[in-house]
This record gives sequence, C-alpha cells and structure tokens, in this order.
Amino acid sequence: MYKLVFCRPLHADAMALLQAREDVQLDLLSPTFRSSPMQAELAEHIRDAYGVMLDLERIADELLATAPALRVLSRFGVGYDAVDVPACTKRGVVVSVVNGANDQSVAEHAMMLMLGVARRITECDASERVGNWNMPAGRTTHDLAGKKVLVIGYGRIGTRVARLCAAFGMTTMVTDPAFPTPRLAADGHIPVKDVWAAIPEADIVTLHCPLDQVTRGMVNAAFLKRMQPTAWLINTARGPIVDEPALAAALADGTIEAAGLDVVAHEPAAADNPLFGLPNVVLTAHKAAATQESYVKMSRRAVLNLLDCIDGKLDPGYTVNPEVLARNAA
Repeated sequence: MYKLVFCRPLHADAMALLQAREDVQLDLLSPTFRSSPMQAELAEHIRDAYGVMLDLERIADELLATAPALRVLSRFGVGYDAVDVPACTKRGVVVSVVNGANDQSVAEHAMMLMLGVARRITECDASERVGNWNMPAGRTTHDLAGKKVLVIGYGRIGTRVARLCAAFGMTTMVTDPAFPTPRLAADGHIPVKDVWAAIPEADIVTLHCPLDQVTRGMVNAAFLKRMQPTAWLINTARGPIVDEPALAAALADGTIEAAGLDVVAHEPAAADNPLFGLPNVVLTAHKAAATQESYVKMSRRAVLNLLDCIDGKLDPGYTVNPEVLARNAA
C-alpha cells in the first residue's frame, strides 16, 4: 500500500483517479482551501509516506530525514523554490511539477496586469463605486499597442506572453540565456543579450524567470533606476526576484510609474506591506494560475505524477531532478 499525503484537495476528477486505485492510501491534511502552508501537519504525516502532493509547503533536508519511505514529491505548480532539490536528489526523492498545465492561464494573467496598469482599472473601479464617474486624478492611461516590452524568461509562460504582446501590437524584446539568438529572432522577437542595456529601452518589464541564486533580488534599486520613469514592472513569477522595499520606494517617488504584481516577497502578504498604500500598483495575491481550467489541468497532472511514479512510468519532462528516475531504474 502506497501512502500519499495531500496538502490540499484537488479537483474531483483528479481525486477520482486516486479513488480508483486499490493500492493507494490517501491522507488529506485539509478538507478546505487555506491561505497558509500545512507545514506542521505535513511534518506529522510525512514519516511513512511514499509520496506527497505539495502546495506551498517547504521541504528541507531535516524534514526529508524523517521520511525514509518517501520517493516522490508532486508540486501543485511549476515553481519549486520551496523544495531543497539537492537534498531530495541525494535521498532518492523525485521532485515533479505540472509543466504545461498553467502556462496559458499565467500568460493571460500577465496581460491582464499590463492592461490593468495601463487603464488604471482598480482605481477607476473604486472611484465609480463611490459615485465619481470621471477619471480619478493622477497618471494618464495608455494603450498597449506601440509599447516596447522586455520579457525576462522565455520558458513555457514567457513564450506565450511574448506572443500575446506581439498580438497586441507591442515590440517584444526577449532575454533568456537558455535560448539562442536565432531562435528568439525566428520567433519574431528582438533578442537581448545585455539586459542592463535593454532596461532603459523598455516601456514594460515583465518577469517570467525562475527564482534561483542568480535571479533572487535581481530587480533591485539599481535595476529600477535604469527603467524609464514612465515604465511599468509586471511580475507573475516569484516575489523574491524583486527587492520589495526598493520597488515600493521606486513606485512612491516616481522612479517608475506603476507595477502589476501577482506575487510578493512574503506570502500571504502582511497587512502593513507598503505596496498596499500605493495607488499605482495592481495586486492579485498569487492568483495567476487560479482559473478553473488551470485548476483542472494542474490537479490531474499533480495526481498523475504520483501514480506514474508508483507505476514506474513517470515522464522525466515533469521532473526537476530526472537523474533520480534514471538512478532508480538502473
């Protein structure tokens, strides 16, 4: 019997896949959605688990040491910065993600943030609700067409964002060390090798890179000062990529004009987060992949990653450390 610990419930269709298996014991930690990770509960239930379906829970080597039977972690998402992947690899634990399940949803959300910032949508909504039909005082609104956007990260989401930006009539500059210049140019974009030189050219900078040692704090005070005073920052990637105090200061003093953020440095955000008091920022509480369509696809893939690992047929394309699969198969 394989014990699988779930840190959140998933779509009914995905849960049905588990119920159809006689060799699986399901341990669901929470019957309802929550706003915080099930960290303490996970520590209690992981000891004899074969697999864990993670939401926002952190996996460190100390926790792994208490779970000798653990063989697979399935992330309900594509980010894995909360997981100590080297420790998992050392202990023979496969880390899987739901690649391809939420790409379109996050890309559309990035465009929504651009449009929300461009048209001051939250400010206009709040103004009309108190009886003010006129445009609120402050910055002007804009079209996206004709803007020059710098897309940082050209993975599954970044490629879609760049394509959507082009469809809106924007000039797309793209940077990603994993993609050669001919590929980016063939896709119709302007390849960028020197990000520092491209920053002042961009009307919009949109982030679609993973959080790692290189990108953590990448958008700092110096980065923001390189941007045009009329430029906008869009982040649907990870909050710690941005130096949040520096961004709040830049938005407050006019170093940049506005920002659209689906993620913040510490989630859930504290009530005294300085971004909350700024009218020139649109915040969406890490909801980019929260559409029904994405939820269904992510749920199914997260469950299949666990079951496929049990059955010895997990596709390496859904794993962060495929070398563990190869080692286990040897």
